[in-house]
Amino acid sequence: MKKYLLTSRAACYLVALIILLSLPRIISPYHLTLMETGLSMAIMALGLNLLLRYTGVLSFGHGAYFAVGAYAVGLLSMYLPEHFTFEKAMLAAIVVSALISALFGFVCVRHTKIFFSILTLALAMLLFALLEKAYHITGGSDGIRIPIPPFFGHEFEGMRRFQFLCGPYYYIVVGIFAASTVLMLAIVNSPFGKALQATRDNELRAEMIGIRVKRYRWYAFVISGTFSGLSGGVWSFVNGHITPEISNWVFSGEIVYMVLLGGFMIFEGPIVGALLFTYMRLYAIATTEYWMLIIGATLIFLVLALPGGVTGGLYSLYNRLRPKREQEALRE
Repeated sequence: MKKYLLTSRAACYLVALIILLSLPRIISPYHLTLMETGLSMAIMALGLNLLLRYTGVLSFGHGAYFAVGAYAVGLLSMYLPEHFTFEKAMLAAIVVSALISALFGFVCVRHTKIFFSILTLALAMLLFALLEKAYHITGGSDGIRIPIPPFFGHEFEGMRRFQFLCGPYYYIVVGIFAASTVLMLAIVNSPFGKALQATRDNELRAEMIGIRVKRYRWYAFVISGTFSGLSGGVWSFVNGHITPEISNWVFSGEIVYMVLLGGFMIFEGPIVGALLFTYMRLYAIATTEYWMLIIGATLIFLVLALPGGVTGGLYSLYNRLRPKREQEALRE
């Protein structure tokens, strides 16, 4: 039965990938750029869920690592334009975000629960202040414009950004998203992922069987921050402009909201939540100036009626409708 479930999941992933690759022929260019934003946010949501679900700690400052990845791309384009290519920009986003998350994580993983969350929030706001005040380096509140980069030697000169986003870059985003999802799935199902779950369930017992809890938690923090930095680097080309607001606590709160919206107890939940939030936020802003009221009301509804998020609710409904024989077979 376990083999059957794995085969079913692989088939679902393949169908989802085919649908994503077919979208440029189905939806409008505007919605295609929204999908790129949602997919890039989904990478970050997967990274945050590694901490929330599998490690048992909640970060309120993950926007910092997203911003680090985006600014690594922006600063590379500003100060080293001769080296500004897509592959080098992504490498810079990954390396710099890994280093910053390793530094911040070294401080944060020594604590748990609310103390961990407050520390991540404080460090994120420290980075926000640095990006805001270092005007001569980062551009301050004006931010940095992100040009269209060459991709493995192929130039896109003369192509408008909208054409670039709706053409070659969409398939690049889908490829990075698919690779990130498979990599995270491998991580959470590896012995390392099982060790993280052991530290989450019972820290004392995990230490007694030889797991170095703080070290494993630090590894998870670095991996999570690196995924967020990769997400920021991918998103920077979609948006075309970066500002310090992406390291603010408000944006970090939106990341947590994405994970809760989709459902953090199911692996694919954060992906669904990131895509839903991207569209929900846009249409809420277009509908009313009090769009934050809609977001807040939705969060209250989730906590009270759907604590497992959208995917958790759908999974519960599916279990109720499933025949009893099939349920007994799955239990066996």
